[in-house]
Amino acid sequence: MTDIHLLQLGETVTEGTITQWFARIGDLIVEGHPLYEVSTEKVDTEVPATVSGTLVEIVAPEGSTVQVGGVLCRIEPAGVGSASSSTVAPESNVSEIPQNSVDNDPAEATFADSAEGPSVTRSAGGTSENQRSGGLLISPVVRRLLAERGVDPARVTGTGKAGRITRTDAEQFLRDNPGQAEPFNKIRRATARHMVSSKATSPHVLTAMEVDYTAVDKVRLLHRDDWKAAEGASLTHLPFIVSALCDALAVFPRLNASVGDEELIVHGTVNLAVAVDLDFDGLVAPVVQGVEELSIQDLARSIAGVATRAHSRTLSLDDLTGGTFTVTNPGRYGTLFQFPIINQPQVAILSTDGIARRPVAIVDEHGNEIVAIRSTGVLALAWDHRAFDGAYAAAFLQSLKETLEEADWSARWSAGTASVGNQG
Repeated sequence: MTDIHLLQLGETVTEGTITQWFARIGDLIVEGHPLYEVSTEKVDTEVPATVSGTLVEIVAPEGSTVQVGGVLCRIEPAGVGSASSSTVAPESNVSEIPQNSVDNDPAEATFADSAEGPSVTRSAGGTSENQRSGGLLISPVVRRLLAERGVDPARVTGTGKAGRITRTDAEQFLRDNPGQAEPFNKIRRATARHMVSSKATSPHVLTAMEVDYTAVDKVRLLHRDDWKAAEGASLTHLPFIVSALCDALAVFPRLNASVGDEELIVHGTVNLAVAVDLDFDGLVAPVVQGVEELSIQDLARSIAGVATRAHSRTLSLDDLTGGTFTVTNPGRYGTLFQFPIINQPQVAILSTDGIARRPVAIVDEHGNEIVAIRSTGVLALAWDHRAFDGAYAAAFLQSLKETLEEADWSARWSAGTASVGNQG
């Protein structure tokens, strides 16, 4: 008999909710074929079977939340012998929930919540009682969401199949009937745990520097309208900043690192995690791999791509693993600067804050000081004092600032355009 355990589905993932089983007791399981679907605070994933054989027991039914490493089911490997009454638990003891008892509302499947622990109480008909309330069939996430606010499900009008109450129905009802405590959703709780853990782990330091983006804007504004027409997305400052960031990290590689066991692990490539706000409900940081190899145009497309997948809840595990440095971009709200929290186990995170036209004292071509209107904004770097010291962080920011202010951005843009042309 082989126990199937919940795998580690991400660097910071500690638990997952089983949202669907693709097999039932007694079914033949084929290695490599989808066995179950699991939802974490970051992504929904179909997980394939690691062995072939007969499914003899489901330990974690649909809707149950399991810690990483917990037992999900048991499979009798092929060739050992077929499942028999001596190896299969009696029907009344099998923790299996019928397929038709799962609410498959897409809005509910992502970041799904559930009853605590894998065990459920079964009714005589075989349907888990924690999915019924007043005769209404509802999923664990909806049941818990309403219960935490003290709402009788009978008060909520369901728009799902056969009048089933979906998560969207429940959330809309709660918005329309305010005045109670607002419990953290699953991603909010996960974010809270990660932020508290990061502050407890890393001695955070903030270093900030004002940057003149006038040189960047000469190129960005020149191509902004054509880019919008071709790509359907705005050409922001962020891909230019990331391009300059890669230059600075090449000179100051200790910022592209993580802390190990009494050691600093310096990474050979820059895998950029980009913090994405999920409509104020939570935060994820999908990763763009190998950004140092990308042109400004490819950076813009890649960043927009992971942000779109984050908002549509279609991120894959590959999108959420392997980050070596993080950028957060609150600047669209006009922030002056913010002190972000490090994305563990990384050692630094850069906040790109609001960029606006401001009067600035500059030296003209004749050496005279004058006041001119320039596009300026602050870059704020939060960093881990275990990894390096203030001089190193300041020198890194100075290098980043110099590239943004002095690089030939027109040539960099043309290089990206030429690269696309050569590929065609």
